[in-house]
Amino acid sequence: MRSRDTIIWSLCIVLAAALLIAAGMQLDFINSQREDMNLIIDKPENVPPSLAFTTIATGAFRGLVVDVLWMRADKLKEQGQFFDAKQLAEWITTLQPRFASVWEFHAWNMAYNISVAIPATQPDQRWQWVKNGYELLRDQGIPLNPKSIQLYRELARIFQHKIGAVSDDAHKYYKLQLALAMEPLLGPADNQYFGALAQAPTDWQQIIKDANVVPLITALKSADKAFADDDKFVSNYLSLRQNPGRFKPAAFNVIDDFRVRGPEALEKFDIFAKAYQLRGTWKLDPVLMQELNKVYGPIDWNDPNKHFPLDWRHPDSHAIYWAVKGLQAAAKKESRQVGMAETNTDRIVAHSLQNLFRNGKIFIYNLPAEGSSDSSSQRKEIFLRPDLRMFEPCNEARLAALEKYKEIGKSIYGSLQDGHRNMLKNAVLSFYQAGHRRQAQKIYNQLRKLYPLDEFKDPDVVVFARNRLREELRTIGVNNAKEIILMMLRESYFRYAMRDDDEAAGLENMAKEAYDIYYKSIDPEARIALPDFKLLRYLALFDFLNDQQYPRNFRRNLLGRIKIEKPDLFEQLMQQEQEILKKLK
Repeated sequence: MRSRDTIIWSLCIVLAAALLIAAGMQLDFINSQREDMNLIIDKPENVPPSLAFTTIATGAFRGLVVDVLWMRADKLKEQGQFFDAKQLAEWITTLQPRFASVWEFHAWNMAYNISVAIPATQPDQRWQWVKNGYELLRDQGIPLNPKSIQLYRELARIFQHKIGAVSDDAHKYYKLQLALAMEPLLGPADNQYFGALAQAPTDWQQIIKDANVVPLITALKSADKAFADDDKFVSNYLSLRQNPGRFKPAAFNVIDDFRVRGPEALEKFDIFAKAYQLRGTWKLDPVLMQELNKVYGPIDWNDPNKHFPLDWRHPDSHAIYWAVKGLQAAAKKESRQVGMAETNTDRIVAHSLQNLFRNGKIFIYNLPAEGSSDSSSQRKEIFLRPDLRMFEPCNEARLAALEKYKEIGKSIYGSLQDGHRNMLKNAVLSFYQAGHRRQAQKIYNQLRKLYPLDEFKDPDVVVFARNRLREELRTIGVNNAKEIILMMLRESYFRYAMRDDDEAAGLENMAKEAYDIYYKSIDPEARIALPDFKLLRYLALFDFLNDQQYPRNFRRNLLGRIKIEKPDLFEQLMQQEQEILKKLK
């Protein structure tokens, strides 16, 4: 038995040695495959020193350390110790940069928790933390996890919800900062311009080979030493175009000179610089931006087959971009199932398009800085209003989502239908109250065809719209009805102040129609408590002119415009004021 056991042990040792040798021979091939698939993070030449050190220091225990830190970070978050949780999250992303959930947590913690820990009276500091959140995902998390749809979704959500929604007290400041940062890169923001951006050279080495552009680059380098560093040339050029005072006068003289003798070279480099900045700083590919413009951009009323570009100053345009990037990453997976991450990312696209329909028009108003008599010292206010041109892209995206989930996602198909039906109902009323009754009828016809319910049985959109108004007004008291009409009239004045005249007229007509419907529906004795429509129109203007959320000169300009362009209305308003003053005496 002893000799038999010895033989078995010997054979096992020889076999084990042979297997170890065979495995060792495969190691180079396996490592090569891991490198090709971008799965290796332990390459000292490609990682920051902190990661190289911690990788070596923790060795095989790195996974255990990450688990402990992750549990601790989650507990700190629950205890409201957000800054401490942030520090632990940084350590985890250093130790395990392919742990997508920690990147998501880290960005969310900064954008949502730490930002609101700062008083709303310091919106600039709040904004910095919101920026830290989305920049962390955009510039670090996603490059290290390019196939993680959850990181694209979270990045899109920060733009859509944190910046685009109204839950944060400083949301208007966020919107303004994003718009002002993007505006210089968007030029005339037409289709031709975005086409030029998409075709622009992608790197510095390409542009310096262009013989027409080289003289401009050489001249700027000679004019100011700030342009000597090629790595900073583009950012300094864009800064020069926006703020010449930061550079020597000779540098801007070069720009003026090329406007005259080399406008083509200047325009070509200008397009390159803006495309370069979009790619490098914002991580936005102008090619994909152009594609999204063609699919999701607002339609041209004169040609429904033509789309204008999206407004890339708007946070929801950025949300759409990153959500689509995430969906593209998910689609590249060989064998996949549509899970909740992809479903929620689809929803971000649909909801962002709906947000652009509801609040897609951006108005930035300049006004003198508070306490300053210097007209050159200005501050800015931002206002968002509906963009009815976004209905078709929004509707098409909803229909596409319904088609996608009709077979593969039956559990959520019903909720998608409910959302689409409600969107169509609201759109009908939006177009109707704006005075676009033909378009309202078209949408209503689609609503009746897709959702043949009793509430849509009457084929006339006017009947449907008035019924909806009656339903909304039927159960409310006189004071609530008065407030609804006043809000419509106030919004009409705002649109008129912004020279959105068609929308202003539509809103005023809708207010009058709501007034007439309510007046006829209530008991004659209750009508005494309902002010005359002319008085409501005056009160709405009075409220608007005294509303401190709007700049003072903005309100004054509105009254001046009414006086000049609508003298009859101005006279009626003044008469109404005199009648009120007589009653007060």
